[in-house]
Amino acid sequence: MIEKESKTVLVTGYAKAPQGTAMQQLYSFIGVILEVDPRTDSVVDAEFTLVTNVARRFFENLIVGSDLKDINRIVEEIRERYLAPSREAMINAIQKAVQRYWEAKKH
Repeated sequence: MIEKESKTVLVTGYAKAPQGTAMQQLYSFIGVILEVDPRTDSVVDAEFTLVTNVARRFFENLIVGSDLKDINRIVEEIRERYLAPSREAMINAIQKAVQRYWEAKKH
């Protein structure tokens, strides 16, 4: 259970990396780690198991500051801006992390 007075919490989500990609060769999965402020439901920090620093920075810039109540906007932005074979896996991993957050918050 997430207490409303908690400073921040870490939540993770994982998805299988697509076949034939460097990510699949190195990690076999995509991992998303979000640090969330439960008072505002906003992402204060994020980390991703991606192959390049450019990709990691891209997603950090995209998701840090986001409100998890607006997951549809986050998904839409990824679909529009992340043009790579691992796009759906990344969306899946983020959605799993967000779902885990909401499940913990409501209990």
